[in-house]
Amino acid sequence: MYPIVTITDQCRKCYSCVRSCPVKAIKVEKSYTEIIPERCIGCGNCLSNCPQHAKVISDNVTVSEALLTSGEPVIAVLGCSFPAFFHYCSPGQLSAGLRQLGFAEVHEGASGVELIADEYKNAISNANLPLISSHCPAVVDLVERHYPQLIENMVGVVTHMVAMGRYLKHVLGDHVKVVYISSCIAGKFEVQAEQTKGAVDVLLTYRELESIFKERGIDLTALEEEPYDGREPHMGRVFSLSQGSFQAFGINPDPLDTDIVTAEGEVNVMGIIKDLAAGRISPKLVDLRFCYDGCIGGPGRNRELTEFSRRNMVISHFRREIPYRLAPHYQKDWQIDFSRTFSDKYAKLPTPKGGDVKKILQATNKFTQKDELNCRTCGYRTCREYAVAVFQGLADLEMCLPHNLQQLEEERGRLIQKYELAKRELDREYGDEFIVGSDSQTLDALDQIKQVGPTPTTVLIRGESGTGKELAARAIHRYSKRNDKPLVTVNCTTITDSLLESELFGHKKGSFTGAITEKKGLFEAADGGTIFLDEIGDITPKLQAELLRVLDLGEVRPVGGTVARRVDVRLIAATNKSLEDGVRDGWFREDLYYRLNVFSITMPPLRERVESIPQLAHHFLEKARNKLNKHIIGIEERAINAMVKYPWPGNIREMQNVIERAAVLTHDDIVKLGNLPLAFAESYADEGEDVIDLRSFKKEREPHVLRVEKKLIQRYLADAGGNVSKAAQLANIPRRTFYRLLAKHGLKGRTIRAREGEEE
Repeated sequence: MYPIVTITDQCRKCYSCVRSCPVKAIKVEKSYTEIIPERCIGCGNCLSNCPQHAKVISDNVTVSEALLTSGEPVIAVLGCSFPAFFHYCSPGQLSAGLRQLGFAEVHEGASGVELIADEYKNAISNANLPLISSHCPAVVDLVERHYPQLIENMVGVVTHMVAMGRYLKHVLGDHVKVVYISSCIAGKFEVQAEQTKGAVDVLLTYRELESIFKERGIDLTALEEEPYDGREPHMGRVFSLSQGSFQAFGINPDPLDTDIVTAEGEVNVMGIIKDLAAGRISPKLVDLRFCYDGCIGGPGRNRELTEFSRRNMVISHFRREIPYRLAPHYQKDWQIDFSRTFSDKYAKLPTPKGGDVKKILQATNKFTQKDELNCRTCGYRTCREYAVAVFQGLADLEMCLPHNLQQLEEERGRLIQKYELAKRELDREYGDEFIVGSDSQTLDALDQIKQVGPTPTTVLIRGESGTGKELAARAIHRYSKRNDKPLVTVNCTTITDSLLESELFGHKKGSFTGAITEKKGLFEAADGGTIFLDEIGDITPKLQAELLRVLDLGEVRPVGGTVARRVDVRLIAATNKSLEDGVRDGWFREDLYYRLNVFSITMPPLRERVESIPQLAHHFLEKARNKLNKHIIGIEERAINAMVKYPWPGNIREMQNVIERAAVLTHDDIVKLGNLPLAFAESYADEGEDVIDLRSFKKEREPHVLRVEKKLIQRYLADAGGNVSKAAQLANIPRRTFYRLLAKHGLKGRTIRAREGEEE
């Protein structure tokens, strides 16, 4: 298992790991980021900087516990910085705790430092090239994976961890298992490396060891101290401190000597490695540690303590006398090979060409060098370095914050436009997307709508004002394959010429007085959908030319702009004028007429749809009842007859207004002839019936008949206990007829039963 893993469900793609990774060993997937093993050096930055804790160390606790129960002797080796983590107990108490866990022996890793001290001295004295220390696993991986040209400069000596593992297995036998305990994450990589494999079986972090103590219920502070095993180290105990390696190896450099250079921390180490690779410096020895403040500042450090506190803990341990038991086999001088080799692990990535980088930059709206902000939000130093990473598959376009903000702003503009369009649609008088009517002309129009709807054909809807041309356009859009995209409607007579051009095609900032911002037109808002231009015959010749350009080329050019924009819009136009007369008289372009008149639908006037007038009247009454929240049963027959005789010059729109007005005026449950305008009474009087005398017998009788009818229905229901079927039997009428009477008077069976019960 790889030492660092990603909990994908917790990753939020904040790119903190990318920004903190010095070698960009992070690959951005669709919903998370993950480590690239071939590039990772184990510095642990991604662990420390992940705000969601999605990057974690693979669990070695289970492996360690399995070793302890395997029956083989298991040796614990504590890293040099352990006093800075386990500051709350004494070294002897820590040794006692480890023995309670089942470890056969407890050693200090500082002894491994002293094992390789002579090796370093010999390497330095025989050096012909600038040497790079190899006791930091992160530095070793950095050279092998990213700067293989410096491999020959590496000191060919193992780390003190591997040295301890080799020493213990040489002295005690290969059957012994060695568990190294440290704050170094890169050490987990080294345990698995081919050149050092087998020396140490498992590396536990201090935090993992602490979790084992807690799980076992072991309180270190309550234990009696126990001694350590092996040879007691001396100067090796200060190895974990800043520049402690020189003291541990017995090297005393002159601060003014440039032959021996030391550096700690990511920035300094990366800088020196780059200088060495470029040949800008050539010291005799470069001692490098990737962690700031030495090993006490490693990624697995105790974050409760400051650097000074951790340093003091290590120094106190160095000065303290600790009990040791030295077994005879540890007193011998063993001849052990502490050398190691290094290999080229450089993972070559594809190299983009100049054109590839340019395309990626343009995809994030970077067309000139001025557009390259180099904000580093993506984690890369420059926009071009980021573009290379995108080409190599390490990054994606979503990582560019300025690009994302620009897209969000554009999306915000689109959402505002859609909101305004939706609001405009809701405010429109005709919100229905279906046409009511059973007359032959209406049915013919509906058949044509269903035929042309699924096609991309341009449609011209003809008809008098108020005949439902917009409803026909909505029906066409509903039957089209674009019905999941917006339908934008524009009435060309309600907007002035200059504003209509801006409304349709958009405008650039400053193109005219009042154009304080750039605005997209309704054609762009309808991209992928349908645009409906009502009263197309009223637009000016200039707009006719622009509209012809859209139909011919599929492009719109904003007012004040020089660059055309592609749009994919289906056009539906409507007019109450004769465009043929317009072409003949010169006020309408002939070429535009033929582009519009591809498929023509004529909406018949209401006076030619007499059969559908009763149906339309009840439809509009239902809308008025819901709108006014008023209980109205229906329309009397005389009123319907008057509507049939009326010529309806305003067509459907006039009828809807008349019905709503009548619904407001009626004081009964029924809309009557007297509630209609006087013109309807006059048209009805032409049939020979006197309707002018409002005190006529028929008018006076009707409300009384309705009241008696309602009381009879209530009585039958009461006698039947609210059972509608039984009440219909008592009344000796069909059940369906009884239900219609109930609906007519707004009654319910159980309601009547409850009321009768209250009266009793």
